[in-house]
Amino acid sequence: MAWQFRWSQHLQEKGQRLKEVMVTRLLEAGESLKNKTRPVIRAAGEWTHSTWQATRREMQRTWQHLKPLYLPRGWQSRLLLGLLLLTILIPGIYSAGMGALPPPAARPLPAGVRTDDTNLLARLVAAEAEDEPYAGQVAVVAVVLNRLRHPSFPNTIPDIIFEPWAFECVANGRYWEVQVRARDYAAAQDALNDWDPSNGALFFFNPETATSAWIWTRPQITRIGNHIFTR
Repeated sequence: MAWQFRWSQHLQEKGQRLKEVMVTRLLEAGESLKNKTRPVIRAAGEWTHSTWQATRREMQRTWQHLKPLYLPRGWQSRLLLGLLLLTILIPGIYSAGMGALPPPAARPLPAGVRTDDTNLLARLVAAEAEDEPYAGQVAVVAVVLNRLRHPSFPNTIPDIIFEPWAFECVANGRYWEVQVRARDYAAAQDALNDWDPSNGALFFFNPETATSAWIWTRPQITRIGNHIFTR
């Protein structure tokens, strides 16, 4: 039995030494990693500092160029703010003379809406109004059809849907990722059958996610679900 005790004691000593070696190796690895990352962190800090200094000098130089305008105190900042607001509002200037949408009966929809167009409209419903009430889904299609009647927009359904930046779901690719359901086709068909819950809207947006200041300048008509519909 003595040999069993000595063997057990030997194994315990081996395990303790192995544990000590592992701890030492881990400490050495941590110190090595720390030494390797310290120069990277220092270089990143120096780059950030130098970049900020260069940006600061450029801002000061620009401000010095504004001073010869001899505007009253505080007017420089107001001028810059005005230029910023003008830049935000420029996208909406083109529609200033658009005028009111004619009544739906005044200009009937062009004849010959194709099956392909219905598929495109149903996919738009799925991408833009998947979780909206049914009337809100029909209203999304109605916006496309109202644009089709209006002279300031393209004269075909595909051109309206794929007009650059016309619909967010097309711009971010969601349009091609959604699954189109029977309800989406029904909403498209109801809109094609002259149901317009939007009351002639040309635009719609979600006030919780909208980032455009211009869209808030459009005359609001109604709200259905999460969407506000505007002219």
